[in-house]
Amino acid sequence: MMLLMNKYLSIINYTIMKKIYLLFAGLALMCATSRAQQKATKTNAQFPAKIDRPKLIIGMVVDQMRWDYLYRYYDRYSNGGFKRLVNQGFSAENTFIPYTPTYTACGHSSIYTGSTPAINGIIGNDWYDPELKRNVYCAEDTTVKTVGSDTRAGLMSPKNMLVTTITDELRLATNFKSKVIGISLKDRGSILPAGHTANAAYWYDGQTGDWITSTHYMDKLPDWVNNFNKRKLANKYFSQNWNTLYPIATYTQSTADDKPYEGKSRGEQSPTFPHPLKLYIDKNFDMIKSLPFGNTITLELAKEAIQAEHLGAGSNPDFLAVSCSATDYVGHQYGPNSIEAEDTYLRLDKDLEDFFNYLDARIGKGNYLFFLSADHGVAHVPGFMTENKLPGGLFSDSKVIKSLNETISQKYNVNKAIITSTNSQLYLDHDAIKAANANIYAIKALIIETLKLQEGVADAVDLARLSDATLPPAIKSAITYGYNARRSGDIYYILKSGYFGGGSTGTTHGAWYPYDAHIPCVFMGWNVNPGKTNKTYYMTDIAATLAAMLRIQMPSGCIGEPITELTHQFQKPGK
Repeated sequence: MMLLMNKYLSIINYTIMKKIYLLFAGLALMCATSRAQQKATKTNAQFPAKIDRPKLIIGMVVDQMRWDYLYRYYDRYSNGGFKRLVNQGFSAENTFIPYTPTYTACGHSSIYTGSTPAINGIIGNDWYDPELKRNVYCAEDTTVKTVGSDTRAGLMSPKNMLVTTITDELRLATNFKSKVIGISLKDRGSILPAGHTANAAYWYDGQTGDWITSTHYMDKLPDWVNNFNKRKLANKYFSQNWNTLYPIATYTQSTADDKPYEGKSRGEQSPTFPHPLKLYIDKNFDMIKSLPFGNTITLELAKEAIQAEHLGAGSNPDFLAVSCSATDYVGHQYGPNSIEAEDTYLRLDKDLEDFFNYLDARIGKGNYLFFLSADHGVAHVPGFMTENKLPGGLFSDSKVIKSLNETISQKYNVNKAIITSTNSQLYLDHDAIKAANANIYAIKALIIETLKLQEGVADAVDLARLSDATLPPAIKSAITYGYNARRSGDIYYILKSGYFGGGSTGTTHGAWYPYDAHIPCVFMGWNVNPGKTNKTYYMTDIAATLAAMLRIQMPSGCIGEPITELTHQFQKPGK
């Protein structure tokens, strides 16, 4: 009887335990299902059935705009221009150019490819090609023809750029349904950002005063461009003198209007306001590039392009790449500490306000994504540096090269061993050195040691043995990213801070130093919350950020990373 009782209790306990087990298992399954449903709901919220993208992306590169220009004239900016960009946009405050030399073509191509000259092949505005044995311009293409004038100014295309751009990738992602147009006074400022597959790129022909293109894009100009050219807007601005926008005494640089280190324009007695312009009417259309009104005309053409080409009106996002180049010409001639540079940015601020108002009205707030950056910064004028007891000066490599070639000829029997110097690089005649049975490493060592002794030179390195050079990591990295094995030279010389090659007036750029390499990077509009980050980012991160925001592939040579503080804080348009 006792055995039967125990057996019966065991059966009851087993039945109860089984029911408890099944109960908990059911509860666990319900919880798991609930979590899965919540996760699925969350995932579906992040990735809707239709990808949300802006109607229009506008990329603006302000040529030679140092980062500090966002704030240097901030108190004088209007609420709707640079101030709106800074206050309503997201700014990566510590954005740098990761390579050297810092030039226009390199900057435009690196912003849009997300790569560096080492990868995209654009190592300068021009360079010496060791294979072709001649100088090459970054956008040259003799296989195309000029469209819009009878000059050679249109023999251009992006063929020298070796990788794709973010504009190319947008075209690819939408099966070429997205329109891409590039606009700039400079051919390279229009062609390189627009990419290989652009619908159009337009640039300014200073000989005719017309906007032109090449047969890489089309066989004839659209009617709207022809009509724009007929207006000859350069003459409109030449008919008035360039005077300051505000009373000259209110300018930050008001005591620096007549300096011997500022460049004079043709026909001027001094580089001072007001600058006479009427003498250029119908005679020197190219002069508009060196006036702030060159930016005004550029943005007028940009608005015409948006309207005539119906940019932002389709079901796929379009892309307008605009470069404001007049800032560069003015900066080169007068320097960053001039009233001319200050007035140019105050006028550009007004142009920006007008452009933003146009975009708001035509595309709609929250429907367009705008970003602003620069291709490079600029150094202070050496004369200004000397005047204010700051380090800086000029370096001329021509005399050094002449002396070195004479020494190498005498010592190694090689005639003109150094072919040329460009972009802070010396190119050697390898064939001549080999024919003379000379030791190329001994010749390189002689050149490097001689360069190091020159006033203004900080160091010089053999580019083929850069890894062996004793340099700070930041400088070595910048040179590495700027070095292209097929196009670069043999010896790279690094100038001291504040030094560059040039004349007694004006200034330039090209170095790794922050005054040349620290650039603005601000996004505004579609899915952008106001904010800032002080984390270090690079020019190459712009294309990666755009790819992440648009959910398209990065350009083929992209080494950048998305600006995570921006891409992680998306909000719905209009909120």
